[in-house]
Amino acid sequence: MLLLFISLASLMGPLTARAQPTPGATLAAASDLKFAIEEVAAQFEKSTGQRLRLVFGSSGNFYSQILQGAPFHLFMSADEDFVFKLADAGKTADRGRLYAYGRIGVLVPRGGPVKADGEFRDLAAALADGRLKKFAIASPDHAPYGMRAKEALQHAGLWQRIEPMLVIGENISQTAQFATSGSTQGGIIAYSLALAPQVARLGEFALIPESWHKRLAQRMVLMRDAPAPAKAFYNYLSTPEAQAIMVKYGFAMPHP
Repeated sequence: MLLLFISLASLMGPLTARAQPTPGATLAAASDLKFAIEEVAAQFEKSTGQRLRLVFGSSGNFYSQILQGAPFHLFMSADEDFVFKLADAGKTADRGRLYAYGRIGVLVPRGGPVKADGEFRDLAAALADGRLKKFAIASPDHAPYGMRAKEALQHAGLWQRIEPMLVIGENISQTAQFATSGSTQGGIIAYSLALAPQVARLGEFALIPESWHKRLAQRMVLMRDAPAPAKAFYNYLSTPEAQAIMVKYGFAMPHP
């Protein structure tokens, strides 16, 4: 998190030392972006000297909060439909810009009873032989990665069988925690989280075919009252430096 606090040492330091500026804008970002956007924001700060307050959560929850007047300046949604709805409601500066395409896959704890198989063959077998007791996905009601997980399970014909065993995460970050905690035998999470070292060391991961679900078209948009730092970061996300970080975390960049 790039929200910095002025330390006691800075207050007591020499008069020539300058306190760090407080963030001038707040970014509401989908949870799949946590590791990628923290890195992009650190590079942005280094390049420009401008800081943002980063808040991560479910895109659907952020959509509801923004409708109710939450003080966010830039919204990075995991599903572009939420951006379009906010634009139609008059909450945004425009209809935003597509910034990435996401992917989902199966994550299982290392040494667990279920294999990481993107086509769900072992998941289906584990349902049949009793190895699977609990399985994690994000909420299909308001988390785009949960919506896509449900679609993939429906495509494979497993939804009705696995639904009673589901542990529902509020967002995809919480789902990744459930999938690696040992309290479940795995889950469906964002590729971007699976690539983060903090998550990769805890489990094994396999991508689900993109054709099994609606594409995760991720769109960002500025609010109508967005200050300069939010506009600067919005533009910075289209630079080669920012996009290289996004690609490192498994995001596909939209064509110009």
